[in-house]
Amino acid sequence: MAEAAAEPGGPDLVEGVALADLADGGKLVGHAGGKPILLVRRGNDVFAVGAQCTHYNGPLGDGLVVGDTVRCPWHHACFDLRTGEALRAPALSPVACWRVEQRDGKIFVREKLAQPKPELRGKPAVRAPDRIVIVGGGAAGFAAAEMLRQAHYQGSIVMLSDDDAPPVDRPNLSKDYLAGNAEEDWVPLRPDSFYAENGIDLRLKTKVTGIDVQGRKVRLADGSTVAYDRLLLATGAEPVRLTIPGADQPHVHTLRSLGDCKAIIDDAKTARRAVVMGASFIGLEVAASLRARGLEVHVVAPDKRPMERVLGPQIGDFVRALHEEHGVIFHLEDMATAIDGKQVKLKSGATLEVDLVVAGIGVRPRIALAEAAGLSVDRGVTVNAYLQTSEPKIFAAGDISRWPDPHLGEMIRVEHWVVAERQGQIAALNMLGYREKFDAVPFFWSQHYDIPINYVGHAEQWDELDIEGDIPGNDCLVRFRRNGRTLAVVTIFRDVESLEAELAMEREAAL
Repeated sequence: MAEAAAEPGGPDLVEGVALADLADGGKLVGHAGGKPILLVRRGNDVFAVGAQCTHYNGPLGDGLVVGDTVRCPWHHACFDLRTGEALRAPALSPVACWRVEQRDGKIFVREKLAQPKPELRGKPAVRAPDRIVIVGGGAAGFAAAEMLRQAHYQGSIVMLSDDDAPPVDRPNLSKDYLAGNAEEDWVPLRPDSFYAENGIDLRLKTKVTGIDVQGRKVRLADGSTVAYDRLLLATGAEPVRLTIPGADQPHVHTLRSLGDCKAIIDDAKTARRAVVMGASFIGLEVAASLRARGLEVHVVAPDKRPMERVLGPQIGDFVRALHEEHGVIFHLEDMATAIDGKQVKLKSGATLEVDLVVAGIGVRPRIALAEAAGLSVDRGVTVNAYLQTSEPKIFAAGDISRWPDPHLGEMIRVEHWVVAERQGQIAALNMLGYREKFDAVPFFWSQHYDIPINYVGHAEQWDELDIEGDIPGNDCLVRFRRNGRTLAVVTIFRDVESLEAELAMEREAAL
């Protein structure tokens, strides 16, 4: 969603607006000095902050005010109205703040304020470790490294990544960047210079082969070791590979890294027809992106409906119809048995002519390191509420972690970008001794053409679907319930209601 910043609208806040026009708890979007600004009133206080989320420029004026914070309607980032600090991923950078003057019943926006440094979060329970090692260069690993420096940690940070590129905005790889709607400078989470400037020893193309728990060292593929006082495992998940004959050909791809995405883009430049294996979120986002590039796209999957296991039959039917409206051809309840050159053979007996194949048939958590080290695993790396593994000096975050979710009262593991970032941030603080529980409600979004699907909560099983609105009309809210209790909520173009559902789940879990 590489949206350009909108032209400033609304009143000129330098000229002032009437205080009476801004109710307590109310929001007003205007501009000052050519910049869009959001005013928020909280009792006698009025705050002025940048009107656009620093993640994808979402309109904060359409968001939700909760206490002295505002939440973005698009992807549920959260900002402190007093300081501008980004309190919740996926936003990583603060919004700007302006000084507000109240005089003669009017509100005036004055000069832009200097960005304060993030405040210390009280006193940690233990002395900070000297050396922290992070294994993984994805969402959780990056967010942890950045949070360590934001928390004024002065010790050594070594980040070991087997990727070729520094941490990237992975959701963009199946969406706008793959579709050709986002420039490559959108993709890195931070400029390459960020790591050296912040004392983060980022080592790319570095494979960790083992963990010496007693000696507090990780072993690398080249035979060397790296010592740690605290270790974060953020190894993420890896794509399930096709095992059918012909799957090793150069025009057959999976999508996980920036390199994977560039290879698909290169092939798409000369391809006419593509086959996507799998009707998952990634598979169908890839299908939409390849359609945006003008390719004929076929989707092959064993499912009766796309995404039914996660989103239910009604939204599954909607997603299929949406893709078919854009020219995607489905081969459901079918599967590929072989790839013979430029032909894909299906179990049904059909043959598809193809120039490009992308497999989106799922991912598996990369837990081999944890397992070999003797850490507790259960379809993921088992952690407590503080994201500690069974070895207290080793933490785990992101796609590999299975944690106690306070809303469900169950151990869960999810593969969501936002969850991974938020866990990385909490794990960083807890490695420093702050003892903060991870209690965020899971959230993810999926983009199909111009239709966003937002999901809050977590429902692996449900016995009731409560549908409000019109799914085919792109205006709906679906509650996933079990035993009368709402476990998850899916919305299409009901952004504030999605935020309100998230807030309700937070408050219920806190009781």
